[in-house]
Amino acid sequence: MNPTIEKVKDNLELSRNKPLKTSIYEAFKKTIILGDIPAGERINEKEFSEQLNISRTPIRFALQELVKERLAEHRPRIGIVVKGISTKDAYEIYDIRKSLDTLATIEAMKRMTTADFAELKALLEQGDAYNQSDQVDELLQNFSDFNSFLYEKSQMLRLKEIVTELQAYLIYFRDIAIRSADRRSIALAEHWLIYNGMKTNDIDRITLITHEHLDRSLQFILKEMERRRIE
Repeated sequence: MNPTIEKVKDNLELSRNKPLKTSIYEAFKKTIILGDIPAGERINEKEFSEQLNISRTPIRFALQELVKERLAEHRPRIGIVVKGISTKDAYEIYDIRKSLDTLATIEAMKRMTTADFAELKALLEQGDAYNQSDQVDELLQNFSDFNSFLYEKSQMLRLKEIVTELQAYLIYFRDIAIRSADRRSIALAEHWLIYNGMKTNDIDRITLITHEHLDRSLQFILKEMERRRIE
């Protein structure tokens, strides 16, 4: 089997609850973002169909979605060619996230009730427990729940949609980075600092910690991209 197709197949997670075209799309997306399909490589729809033993329709759908997201492009007389994601993209995404995450956290702080703060504290305590027992997958979900909680309480639904779309490009790298025991503990500590800043209504502290938190995440991602030789 073609090595590139093999890598996509490795990332293909079939589920009864998910259409095949969606699973194929997600497999392509993950493989491209992680750099396992290098920029400039042509994706042969017919070859993928034959070697994966599936029809060309879900593959065509996946490629169309990748072009929409600018992870691939259609070149006349050539076909679909991978563009991928660059370190420049990562910097841009995180610069945007710094502003949006800070805004969401501050707006959430203004609207949260005593019960909301108690719920957020319980979420952080659960994260500590997951980390201490080395339940990595559960901790990753806890981190996602922390961010979702703040965006929900900010009551800025459009903001959440924008950040969710941005994060989709780097979530695979985030998961790799956060599996480091050191990074997990630091990230948890930063979440607690953000919580304390919210409790004391300290906007300057919230801004500083949120930016530092995202800067550290970005550095882990850049190291992983460098290791994979994504420029």
